[in-house]
Amino acid sequence: MLNNTIFHLAIPINDIDKAKFFYCQQLGGELGRATDKALILNFYGHQVVAHITDEPLVRQKSIYPRHFGIVFLVESDWQNLVRRVECQNMPFHLSPKQRFVGELTEHQTFFLEDPFYNYLEFKFYRHFEAIFGGKEFTAIGDRD
Repeated sequence: MLNNTIFHLAIPINDIDKAKFFYCQQLGGELGRATDKALILNFYGHQVVAHITDEPLVRQKSIYPRHFGIVFLVESDWQNLVRRVECQNMPFHLSPKQRFVGELTEHQTFFLEDPFYNYLEFKFYRHFEAIFGGKEFTAIGDRD
């Protein structure tokens, strides 16, 4: 169910300028408040807060279990982001593809990795009701 709320997510970073470049210049997020310790982003209408950490940032072995991202409600918006990423020669962590073709849960997806080893997924579902519904379908993601 959609309502009048926005999602808040806090992520670890170790460089404010790299975060601004990746999330704002490359992906189109809007910078809100910023200090030398954190920045607030309007990331497709949701609040992402990037906090500086002194702890070592390490890459996960897989996109599972931790990643975050955006579910586009309009396919052309998803396609526009694919083109934006390609035009900037940003490396895909997982290239654009379709999952579960022909099923209610059919969707297009791709993954990026930010400079701090946070994985981001961007999706578009062919059928809106699959975003939260389709409980009879048991496949989620591509885990073996």
